[in-house]
Amino acid sequence: MVVTRHEVASKLTDYLHHRITQEKLVDWAEEVMMEGEFEQTDFEVLRDIVSRLGLADVKAFGLTWEDFETYLSRLGYSVRVQVLSGV
Repeated sequence: MVVTRHEVASKLTDYLHHRITQEKLVDWAEEVMMEGEFEQTDFEVLRDIVSRLGLADVKAFGLTWEDFETYLSRLGYSVRVQVLSGV
């Protein structure tokens, strides 16, 4: 499996949209670190982000909103937040 910028960004947005749990995100990242290959043109960025995601279940290495903004920016994406009234 070759991991691309798009795939990593997709996993991050799936987590932010609550389509996957933190546990699933960490499991995916750990699997990629063990068995995946990173797209060569973005190797360092992808490896850095995925390795950090693999540690997200350790309290000392938890993820913040700013982390997600930074990761997505490094992948070439911008983040916009939309808040809607549920009333």
